[in-house]
Amino acid sequence: MTEHELHQMWATTRLHIILSQLGPIVLLTASVGLVMAGLGHQPTPIRLAAALILLSTGILGALAQFSAASEAQAISNDLIALGASSAVSRRIVASAGYANVVKFVTPTIFVLTYVALLWAIFAPPAYGGMQ
Repeated sequence: MTEHELHQMWATTRLHIILSQLGPIVLLTASVGLVMAGLGHQPTPIRLAAALILLSTGILGALAQFSAASEAQAISNDLIALGASSAVSRRIVASAGYANVVKFVTPTIFVLTYVALLWAIFAPPAYGGMQ
């Protein structure tokens, strides 16, 4: 594989990382709005459906992010093995470690947000829930 091909793969992978975050971000943000509009007061099946939609979207988003970040790190390794020395290649290699943020930190933040939403939707009012 050429250096140019690896640069193209890096750009594609970076786009996949960005796009994989949009779904969960939009859904979590909409869910906060729904909670504020009274989702916690809805019947249990509706609240459960909302929680499961969030969970499935979060799992798929996290898998896509983890996979794309792992691919980005592999591309960086390939650039190192190729001996690529262009400025772009050096930047890619230098920033490859930040893929760990995408792999671990961002999903952790999404999980904490999900737990907070579950708390708001299902916890009794005495414990901060919206029921």
